[in-house]
Amino acid sequence: MKAMVLAAGLGTRLRPLTDNRPKALVEVAGHTLLEITLARLRAFDVHEVIVNVHHFADMVVEYLKAHRNFGMQIEISREDILLDTGGGLKKVAWFFASDEPFILHNVDVISTVDLRRMLESHVKNKALATLAVQDRSTSRYLLFDEDGRLCGRRIVKEDKTEIVRTSRRMDALAFSGIHVISPRLCSMMTEEGAFSIVGSYLNLAGRGENIMAFRSDEYYWRDLGKPENVKVAADDVAHGTIQLF
Repeated sequence: MKAMVLAAGLGTRLRPLTDNRPKALVEVAGHTLLEITLARLRAFDVHEVIVNVHHFADMVVEYLKAHRNFGMQIEISREDILLDTGGGLKKVAWFFASDEPFILHNVDVISTVDLRRMLESHVKNKALATLAVQDRSTSRYLLFDEDGRLCGRRIVKEDKTEIVRTSRRMDALAFSGIHVISPRLCSMMTEEGAFSIVGSYLNLAGRGENIMAFRSDEYYWRDLGKPENVKVAADDVAHGTIQLF
């Protein structure tokens, strides 16, 4: 099984931790976010990974080289201009040439989400993409119908709701930055340049494609996009709330 790790962002919310390093090399309990993410993927039999880089890109390349790619086959996708999640994935579509689903994983989240169960759900539902979601507070919600199909989104700060598929009932859930994707998605994204993959999901859901929810409320999850969140995660490791490896 293959995966892509999204690690190209500037990490502006993580400053000052990212003043002299990329967010992928910020540490939790002595381990970098990239190492933690790769270890999680490796635990689910993922051995081929592509990592996109931009901010302090050479540091990531040298780090992986120094650690012998953590025993994995790792490719690097350099982005001279940030392409966002959708553009970043579309750029590396060649890496996912087979029909086998793959994982797309943000480098700045830490979780115990069962990727194997996600994959099984993805295959069972014949989904184009399956998104790990939770019932928790966020500024941006994705809306799903009673069968778990993506119907729209709600942006709280802008008081904006976008509906692409009608349903009598919709659950507003928070996306966790972990996806299982069928490779055919890459050729179906009509957007060019830099764009968010969530926008593509909404467009495709509106055309009848199955973009499915994987409820992951039972699992530990934390966004590591802010210094205070990194500290909380380190405390969780120290107290045994989560094990990194």
